[in-house]
Amino acid sequence: MRKEIIICSIFLLLYVDASNDANSGKKKSWRDKDIRDMNDADLEHLLDQWEENDEPLEPDELPEYLRPSPKIDISKLDMSNPDNILKMTKKGKSVMMFVDTNEDVTPKDAEVIMQIWQSSLQNNHIIAERYPISEKRSVFYFREGSQAVDAKNYLLQQPELSHVTLEGQTYFRDPEKQNANTAKMQKMTKQSTEHKERKGKQEL
Repeated sequence: MRKEIIICSIFLLLYVDASNDANSGKKKSWRDKDIRDMNDADLEHLLDQWEENDEPLEPDELPEYLRPSPKIDISKLDMSNPDNILKMTKKGKSVMMFVDTNEDVTPKDAEVIMQIWQSSLQNNHIIAERYPISEKRSVFYFREGSQAVDAKNYLLQQPELSHVTLEGQTYFRDPEKQNANTAKMQKMTKQSTEHKERKGKQEL
């Protein structure tokens, strides 16, 4: 009997030892690792776990390309007023506007004038970041695109302004230049339409 107990004890010890070896050979989960021992995959798991617990960001806190597009009620748009259309379609989006001073303005004066224009806009709660690209030309960058329309209308009242370019459309302060530019754009549009019509007939 005593012999049988000894044999059973030996087998039990061997079994426990084998079990410990098997457990120690198991790969550690990424959760059990020290952060200094983690690889890129482990860190990605950790980041995913943190993000799961985060509250979703508000739409205005998201990067622009992830923000939902503003809902536009076409029935409420005054199609005869391009400024209102631009305001509605650019709401919540960033917009760049090119601003040029008159040719007779010196480069030094142009820099001062641009700064005054930027400050005047900010005093009216229109936030524009300014980036000079030449002596008499700057880019005004609006994070809230709808404000660019009011900025354009303000700048067109300034005697030192030559023209601004917003969303591919150029607006001159001088009425004669503006009329000439409008006529030019209409002519180009007409030519483009006629070209497309001719091409369509040829394909038929």
